[in-house]
Amino acid sequence: MSKVSFTVNGEARALELDTRTSLLDALREHLHLTGTKKGCDHGQCGACTAMINGRRINTCLTLAVMHEGDSITTVEGLGSPDNLHPMQAAFVRHDGYQCGYCTPGQICSSVAVLEEIKAGIPSHVTADLTAVPQATAEEIRERMSGNICRCGAYSNIIDAITEVAGRQA
Repeated sequence: MSKVSFTVNGEARALELDTRTSLLDALREHLHLTGTKKGCDHGQCGACTAMINGRRINTCLTLAVMHEGDSITTVEGLGSPDNLHPMQAAFVRHDGYQCGYCTPGQICSSVAVLEEIKAGIPSHVTADLTAVPQATAEEIRERMSGNICRCGAYSNIIDAITEVAGRQA
């Protein structure tokens, strides 16, 4: 057992966990933040995506004890039913979900993707590595490729992200 403290959705949290506990299991089983989903548990689907210190991460692939002092944002920390984050609202407007299982990971990843683009971090499809990347559909698709939607709502997800990107531009 080991003690770990971090900030989750703006709230300081302290846990005593088995050192083998994934961050995903700490969030779901110990902090009862069930928005973050366990899909494949192998880092292949993106359903467990959350933001750690502003960067997206598959929480199933990292141990909770590795995040001492970190700031963690889950889908619950982005907005609430009566005060949705712009990305959450755009997903609703554009039907960016069907069954909804992947949606929390898709939303967390898409928020982080727009921050990556704004920070000028290139992707594999960025044409000019010296220029600031643009939030094109191709750029967004590449960056979101680690988030799988079994229902196939990809075009709607891209529309939602593009709408929010347009508002931020």
